[in-house]
Amino acid sequence: MRKFNAINNLLGKYIPEQRIYLRSENSTRYMRFSPLAQTTLGVVIASTICWTVIASSALLVDKLTSGSARNKSAVVQIAYQDRLSQISGERDQRALEAQTAQKRFYVALKQISIQQSDLLEAEEERRELATGIEIMQRKLQNAVKERDVAQKRSDALLDELQTVSGSLNTRLSDASDVESTLSVITEALGSTTTERDQIISDTQEMKERVANLEFDARLLQERSDQIFASLEDAVEVSLAPLERNLNRSGISVDGLLREVRRGYSGTGGPMTPLVVSSKSIFEDKISRRASGLLQDLDRVNLMKLAARKVPLGHPVAGSYRYTSGFGYRRDPNHGGRRLHKGRDMAGPKGTPIVATGDGVISFAGRQSGYGKLVKIRHSQGFETYYAHLNRIRVKTGQRVNRGQRIGDMGTTGKSTGVHLHYEIRVGGKAVNPAKYMRSVN
Repeated sequence: MRKFNAINNLLGKYIPEQRIYLRSENSTRYMRFSPLAQTTLGVVIASTICWTVIASSALLVDKLTSGSARNKSAVVQIAYQDRLSQISGERDQRALEAQTAQKRFYVALKQISIQQSDLLEAEEERRELATGIEIMQRKLQNAVKERDVAQKRSDALLDELQTVSGSLNTRLSDASDVESTLSVITEALGSTTTERDQIISDTQEMKERVANLEFDARLLQERSDQIFASLEDAVEVSLAPLERNLNRSGISVDGLLREVRRGYSGTGGPMTPLVVSSKSIFEDKISRRASGLLQDLDRVNLMKLAARKVPLGHPVAGSYRYTSGFGYRRDPNHGGRRLHKGRDMAGPKGTPIVATGDGVISFAGRQSGYGKLVKIRHSQGFETYYAHLNRIRVKTGQRVNRGQRIGDMGTTGKSTGVHLHYEIRVGGKAVNPAKYMRSVN
């Protein structure tokens, strides 16, 4: 008590005592506030005011910080949506370019087939003309030989005639025979000369036709070169993107092609080289270019078949959005950092799920946290997982093709919402599906 009095007296030097009077009709009362009570009340009021100011400042700062974070999140989301739209446009553009190149390729292939038929027909006609020229030359040679023989006979007959004319007076009985012989010889010479002139005319006409055919053949060769060049460009446009996509995905292209050749050797296999007549003047050049082109076409067909045997497609055949990528993340069910071995794509319930490559169903059923799960075994040691399905549309052991529907999107197993969990494993080890899904753009 003494301590309070001492403190009160000390404070009284600076803070005077205050009294509050309360009057009524019958009496007057007052309340006394000592310096210590006034100081205590002031400290309480000042503390309350300070606490109110500090709390309000904290709430204001938190509100401003939260608004800035939301704005940044909105900007990042808009940029992400723009990038997705840009990537989708680029993918559609690449698909349109590949479709246009394929149409050009088929048109050029049809043109080369028509030109090849025309070339073969021209070659056949040239061979027939060459045969006719040989026959005409033989006839001309025979006619020249007959003319020479007739000329010799005529000379002999003229000599005989001169001899006979010396003794004409003594051989009047043989005059009529000599005239008859001379008449026959003259007719034979005239016929031989006419036939020779006709053969010379036919030979000249044949030479002109051969020259025209050779000119047409050169024109046809130039057109063939142009068509071959167009076809080779079209093959390059079709072949280069396929090889680039497979190489970019880290897939052994040669090994995959060998596997496809083994699988398709009985029903298709490589195209046979084009065979041209051995007498053709363009044999070597056309044969080499045609054989090379057909080998490239065979490689394009094999590359298309090979690309379908590995998982380079997209598993969702409908609208979706990416919700989680490959790598370490916080477990949405139990917390803590865990490795997420696939890629999550969210969409409406029942969205079609399709196979990303040709293969065989190795599992179709329920499996622990995956829920309803489909596994597909592909070539080159690839295996794909399609988890959390609402419905499974295939059976174990069934063979499926790329783009074939295998199930519906759902939320079975350990899942926080409707989505597809998609995994790609190579030799049993999970890899990032993103680089394989990018290969189809």
